[in-house]
Amino acid sequence: MFGFILWLILLFVCWPLALLALLLYPLVWLVLLPFRLIGFGVEAVFELLRAIILLPARVLGGGRR
Repeated sequence: MFGFILWLILLFVCWPLALLALLLYPLVWLVLLPFRLIGFGVEAVFELLRAIILLPARVLGGGRR
């Protein structure tokens, strides 16, 4: 909602820039999409490594008190 209000203010102040931002937003989103997918993959690999490293401690009951 806050972003929409900012866009309305931009539309009131400088409508050509607001329309340009409205048209370019989907293109920027498409360009950045592969980087988001790579980020998910890297995060998954780090979680897998963390699980592998902590597995011996979990098997031996290190997490219980």
